[in-house]
Amino acid sequence: MSEEPPIGNGATSASPDQNSPTKFENRQPRFWIIIASLALLAFVSALDAMIITTALPTITKDIGGSAQYVWIANSFVVASTVLQPLVGQLADILGRKIPTVISVAFFIIGSGIGGGAHNVGMFIAGRSIQGVGAGGIYVLIDIICCDLVPLRERGKYLGIVNSTAAVAAAIGPVLGGALGRANWRWIFWLNIPVCGVPFVTLLLFMKMKSANRQNQGWSRLSRVDYIGNIIFIPSLIALMFGLVTGGIEFPWSSWRIILPIVIGVLGWIAFHVWEHFTAYPSVPSRLFSNRTSAAAYVLTFFASVLATALGYFLPIYFQAVLRATVFYSGVYYLPLAIGTLVSAVIGGVLLSQFGAYRPLHAGAFAFGIIGFGLLTILRGNSHAVAWVFFQLIVSVGVGVPVSTCLPAIMAGLSESDVASATAAFSFIKTFGYIWGVTIPSILFNAIINNNLPLISSSSLRDQLQNGGAYSFASQVSGLAGSVDEAVWSEVEQVYVRSLNAIWWFGLGISAVSFLAVGIERGLELSTELNTEFGLDGDKMETSMTGRPNEKGE
Repeated sequence: MSEEPPIGNGATSASPDQNSPTKFENRQPRFWIIIASLALLAFVSALDAMIITTALPTITKDIGGSAQYVWIANSFVVASTVLQPLVGQLADILGRKIPTVISVAFFIIGSGIGGGAHNVGMFIAGRSIQGVGAGGIYVLIDIICCDLVPLRERGKYLGIVNSTAAVAAAIGPVLGGALGRANWRWIFWLNIPVCGVPFVTLLLFMKMKSANRQNQGWSRLSRVDYIGNIIFIPSLIALMFGLVTGGIEFPWSSWRIILPIVIGVLGWIAFHVWEHFTAYPSVPSRLFSNRTSAAAYVLTFFASVLATALGYFLPIYFQAVLRATVFYSGVYYLPLAIGTLVSAVIGGVLLSQFGAYRPLHAGAFAFGIIGFGLLTILRGNSHAVAWVFFQLIVSVGVGVPVSTCLPAIMAGLSESDVASATAAFSFIKTFGYIWGVTIPSILFNAIINNNLPLISSSSLRDQLQNGGAYSFASQVSGLAGSVDEAVWSEVEQVYVRSLNAIWWFGLGISAVSFLAVGIERGLELSTELNTEFGLDGDKMETSMTGRPNEKGE
């Protein structure tokens, strides 16, 4: 694979004064308005992925659809994933503003439909429309950040914008539980005014330049990779159908699971073969043609797997082992959420200051190894200081990659690949979230089933078997007083053993990621902002030296 990045982006020959930190003086107010709007969108879209988890029982009881529980829970995730490569290509063809406004509009419309749903079909439709909007938001947030600042500065701003998602992950289940008890419809209706703020501000202030001004208009849609998307979208839906329904609706050995997974994998391979030869690929093969970008994509996937495994199963420790309520489990989760946010910002600042991503990646996954290792010693009598401290350690492992993986990906690519590379990054990150639930869930349920003989109560065994242990955890705080303490000690032991499998899995992934950092090369991060999609009307595109760029704009 090629190792030489294109001139003007990655390992360029920078002048000595380009090695100093960026000052970015004379930033216009609309720059900060756009950054704030993107951060709010990142928060809301991430919140909506998590907020529904604790409210789902109330929602299904109200509108019915217990038989469609899997799709009520996962329609948002599937819809937000499958269109991301297409969104990246549309951002290049139509510019950044139109796809962004449309994505936010889809999210608002889907929220209104979901909140007003009176049957399961309408609810799933609303969640799917929401997911389409959220998928576009995920991609475009990162693309626009890349358009606003040069490569070396991106980690800082990506950290600021995307770390708000960690806060959303922390408060989502708590807020969902509270609103679920009051009126679950406000989980969705509140999105409308909240998203309305960035919708209006982006309409007014996000005036971005567009490439190829001589060929503007909807006629440029002829450059969309229609065949590639026709192959990719159904293939991914088939694959995700198998992943989200396996072990829940059908056993993993069922042909109803194996067949869609096989079809999805074969279709995905066919998609990449097509992308290699088509004139206008949505995911060009060159994105993976150098080892640094390819390795950074792998690290992105692993970091997403780790973050999701923590987000789904650490609250199970708090609820089932410490016997905390859903509300307090959210409170106990705050060290991880805040630590992830702070780590993402610090990682971005350090990347901007020193321009070296490999030490940051190695350090992050080293912290991940230590943190997941420490989680394996948690028990029901563990002191709060221990699990708070352990969360802070492991948060570095999932926080730093948030702001440092995309700049590493772009270090070996041309600036013209920002949209497609960012769309692939966002897709791989989102796809990692799915695997971060699927694999740990398989491990968790299997070990629960294998250890059920340790529980003397037959009624509790029945409630915990075959995937029931996850939802049962939220009931522990209310039931513990009515069951003999010796029996609860047995239940606790089973949960601890099952959770330890998740933590060992996380430790293994962290170790593999640490080794994968060695594949990356330490390419120099560009200090010049060379983009055709920056803020329109800027009189000066400042570099790290504060000088005008070569275009003199």
